[in-house]
Amino acid sequence: MPIDPTRLAVLSDPNSGARLQRGIEKESLRVEPDGSLSPAAHPPGLGSPLTHPYVTTDFSEAQLELITGVHPTPEACLNELRDIHRFVYANIGDELLWPSSMPCLVGEDDDIPVGQYGSSNIGQAKTVYRLGLGLRYGRLMQTISGIHYNFSLPDELWTALGVDNQDTITERYFGLIRNFRRWSWLLIYLFGASPAVCRSFTRNLEHNLQPFDEGSQHLPHATCLRMGPLGYQSSAQSSLQISYNSLDEYASSMEAALTTPYPDYARHGVQRDGEYHQLNTAILQIENEFYGTIRPKQPVNQGERPVNALRARGVEYVEVRCLDLNPFLPAGIDTSQIRFIDTFLLLCLLAESPPDNPQEMERMAGNQLAVVERGREPGLELDQGNGSSSLTPLTSWAGNLLNDCADIALQLDEANGTSDYSQALEEQRSKVADPDQTPSAKVLAAMRDQSVPFFRFTMQQALSHAQHFLDQPLTAEEQTHFENLVDESFRSQQAIEAADTRTFGEFLEEYISL
Repeated sequence: MPIDPTRLAVLSDPNSGARLQRGIEKESLRVEPDGSLSPAAHPPGLGSPLTHPYVTTDFSEAQLELITGVHPTPEACLNELRDIHRFVYANIGDELLWPSSMPCLVGEDDDIPVGQYGSSNIGQAKTVYRLGLGLRYGRLMQTISGIHYNFSLPDELWTALGVDNQDTITERYFGLIRNFRRWSWLLIYLFGASPAVCRSFTRNLEHNLQPFDEGSQHLPHATCLRMGPLGYQSSAQSSLQISYNSLDEYASSMEAALTTPYPDYARHGVQRDGEYHQLNTAILQIENEFYGTIRPKQPVNQGERPVNALRARGVEYVEVRCLDLNPFLPAGIDTSQIRFIDTFLLLCLLAESPPDNPQEMERMAGNQLAVVERGREPGLELDQGNGSSSLTPLTSWAGNLLNDCADIALQLDEANGTSDYSQALEEQRSKVADPDQTPSAKVLAAMRDQSVPFFRFTMQQALSHAQHFLDQPLTAEEQTHFENLVDESFRSQQAIEAADTRTFGEFLEEYISL
């Protein structure tokens, strides 16, 4: 798909192409030294999960979410993520961070502790939302972890592209999202690292996995089981057709999901014995419940709904949500992956992006499932949507997409005075040429070569990563910085709790209103 040369050229300008903005949110389970899920509350040494800017929890008290700021270089972004890891390891005692996306040694659903955020109305709402997730999908599914990658263009680059207003920026981001959804199977193939799971995870689930050994199950050519039926899937959400053709269509289709009651959820009600156990009985409690590979984002003001923030101020960035933790990397991601994701997202932005439709959404879902379960299968074909000859070998389609990325990588190299973007692209070409180079293949190879189950392989990696960060403690200045953030987070939580004047019921009525 040829890209307008004038659009490409602006990427080489150091004042625009070298200033892409990115941030990372990384989820990781806290586990005991024996590898079992930690039953302990969020460690107080990490601050308040409600208000700390870098460290919070996702679904469970035991599921940390490490959040970087926004950075203009891959190195700065990864360095901050590493610093946050160093801070965390200094405050979790002998616990470890589980380095794989798929969990292991988890007990029954009720044994998985739901995140707690204090007594404020917003803190209670966050906990009730998570109780609702557990009620609807089971708590086990919520312990699956991943990396969310936030990406945006600087104002200088928008200007160089001839875009000078927020409405057009929002329109371009939705074009990026539509192309990303068409091609996100490529990222799942290249970076998927969850081809196997622990038997403890699947013991009560229907699945099509095959035994790998007495403790593990897998699919021989799987890439990212996290993104398949074992992961964030829902029969209620399967009927949703969220449109990304415009902000209005997106907001309207999302609002329908947020206000349409779902019979199975309605049967449970919002309260049981006077205790809230979900926010409402709609298909989605809030926007974040929708499981997509990418989201349009706009920072929200206190108490503001995400869809209302988008309507009011448009899209500020996109959040990529289909990335596994790479268990071979201490931080779960490296700068080479960051550079390729940036290149790929620019391709999605700059290429023509026709409107989506229900038929294409069905094709995209089929392609994703095929790559999730059979991505490394020799001769695998995907549906490119070109009529009677729409089936295309994955390797051919991937090669074409990488060729389209090549010119973008060259422009980014020129802007940054480096060859790193082209090198990152070549690393991805090698994975298409040789599937054994993919992280998913390397996980299975390590298990096979070492004769260890998924659990033992991941524990070895967890111990290695812990030692990696413990061997690089924070400096006194860095330690003081993080301690000050902890203190400030508790003060902020206390201020929010003191400012509440309404009952939780009154707050909730307004919180879920559109």
